[in-house]
Amino acid sequence: MITGDIKSRVDRIWDTMWAGGIANPLSVIEQLTYLLFIKRLDELQTLKERKALRLRQPVEDPIFTPDQTPLRWSRFKETAPEQMFATLRDRVFPFIKTLGKKGADDGESGSTYSHHMRDALFMMPTARVLASVVDQLDGIDMADSDTKGDLYEYMLGKIASAGQNGQFRTPRHIIKLMVEMTAPTPKDVICDPACGTAGFLIAASEHLVKHYSDVIYKDAEARRRFNDHTFHGYDFDTTMLRIGSMNMLLHGVENPDIRYRDSLAQADQDDAERFSLILANPPFAGSLDYESTAKDLQRIVKTKKTELLFLALFLRLLQPGGRAAVIVPDGVLFGSSNAHRSLRQMLVEEQKLDAVVSMPSGVFKPYAGVSTAILFFTKTNSGGTDRVWFYDMQHDGYSLDDKRTPQPERSDLPDILARWRNRTAETERRRTDRSFLVPKAEIAGNDYDLSLNRYKEVEYEAVEHEAPRVILQRLAKLEEEIAAGRKELEGLVG
Repeated sequence: MITGDIKSRVDRIWDTMWAGGIANPLSVIEQLTYLLFIKRLDELQTLKERKALRLRQPVEDPIFTPDQTPLRWSRFKETAPEQMFATLRDRVFPFIKTLGKKGADDGESGSTYSHHMRDALFMMPTARVLASVVDQLDGIDMADSDTKGDLYEYMLGKIASAGQNGQFRTPRHIIKLMVEMTAPTPKDVICDPACGTAGFLIAASEHLVKHYSDVIYKDAEARRRFNDHTFHGYDFDTTMLRIGSMNMLLHGVENPDIRYRDSLAQADQDDAERFSLILANPPFAGSLDYESTAKDLQRIVKTKKTELLFLALFLRLLQPGGRAAVIVPDGVLFGSSNAHRSLRQMLVEEQKLDAVVSMPSGVFKPYAGVSTAILFFTKTNSGGTDRVWFYDMQHDGYSLDDKRTPQPERSDLPDILARWRNRTAETERRRTDRSFLVPKAEIAGNDYDLSLNRYKEVEYEAVEHEAPRVILQRLAKLEEEIAAGRKELEGLVG
């Protein structure tokens, strides 16, 4: 999580832009993202130059050419406000729009980043506001990827409507847990159909770079597959698409397939059974009309609820053998409607339900206090569920109030990962433990209820109480002592 100092910096920057006339909170986020992106480009160029100097070689894949030096953050931040404003408006902003075009003359044949950036607008109202914001942003170190993600999380938290449409960021440590548990490989084709700022895709790319860098960078074809064909994300918010594209580019993925799409309304047959891994935290706060929902999803499950429709979508997008790790509200686990039950039955009987990780209700604070769980399943179309692994997460390393104060000593995440990787040892665990296995037959017998409390056993300690006669005798003795003390006190004051 970001520190109080960075939060206060963001608050001051936010107030500066608000006072300058940028009233739409999403516009504030977008303009700040552009500036943070420009700042990070300069930092990346500096790293490339230091590496080249150390190796005594030319700079590899420079971001800025020598004649573009004035466009670098470290250069224009030292100029006068009016000159800085003109440089950003007339040169820097057009420059970042061209990134990723790979020499193409039009945005269509370039990257998805350049496609989304075509409609981006430089909205800084005055040179004074820009100079103030640049000066305040200059003190924030963006080298840490966690800082970038947490900045987005904090900024999104300042939007009054955050959470109403599900547009808030999944905590990074939860994303990392889901990625580690699914363990992506270079062969995977990864999708998030509600990608937002692309947090899941970025975490998956970091996992691949950390564990398989020798494979994904071994030759030009492997690099092209990693950059162009591994990561896919959809969203229907153009601002989020731009932020997500910039985020991916900063993390070294040059041309991810991040597209504008209302995933529940638009049926794209080309994407059916296309992906081998889905990582998602879809919006689950609303319902849709039958008429505005893709017909093939309605054939899987007849419902208006977005959380159920997204599960149906995941099943349609996954190829046989593909796996998914998705966050759902607790209502999906025990809802009594026909749609809830039939979807759970489908996961258990027709696919392979691997695990249910129950999370505490404070994980998504301050945006929402709803209780959630992570579902892990594999698409088989032929069943395969034998036993389902349940885990009762009680602490995620942060306080469960609105402040979300770091508490690293209180985190179940390492234990979850360790037990998940050694599930053969889970067969001996009792239902009173933090994790345990439940046979498929028992789940079917409970109307496919997947809530952890249905199967968890609680041990109660027997408490012995004194007999009522003994308690009454002790009360009578206390009353006598109180009366005697009162008489003694009356004698002293009388």
